[in-house]
Amino acid sequence: MLETNEYIPVLQKLYNKSLILESPNEFEPVFWFHFKDAVAHLDFTLCILGYNIQSMRNIMNMEYMKWRIGEEKKEERDQFPAFINWLKANHRENFDKLPTLWRDIYDEENQASYRSFRIAMDPAAMKPLPARFFMDMINELFDKNFLKSLYKEASLGQLYQEFIGE
Repeated sequence: MLETNEYIPVLQKLYNKSLILESPNEFEPVFWFHFKDAVAHLDFTLCILGYNIQSMRNIMNMEYMKWRIGEEKKEERDQFPAFINWLKANHRENFDKLPTLWRDIYDEENQASYRSFRIAMDPAAMKPLPARFFMDMINELFDKNFLKSLYKEASLGQLYQEFIGE
């Protein structure tokens, strides 16, 4: 770990988050996968910025990321990007309430993506994302209203059922 690194407090903030007041087993399964996936990409990118790439922490993260590529394509998970774009076109108010990471990564009109398992909001940029970006992403992903929307019977879950029913 680098001695003076602005990303270490962000990692600590992420690792101190908990879903203890939630019931992830009752989340829409596709949303649960993509929630964990977004958090894993935050973790991976922060670890690269906060720790040496050859640290055991980064090596463990890379193993998860290899596994997730196949998992992303299983069952209905591969429909998630299309769902995000459908929300943008048909339910803009719900799209706008999604975490920035989901909006930017899966919006087909946006250049942001997961590159080599790291978050790249602008793939051509040579500078790392600022620590504040990660703080904001963590706050959005663990926002109580967003977490409540992930349940199967919640508004986002119902919109997803409408989407896959079309």
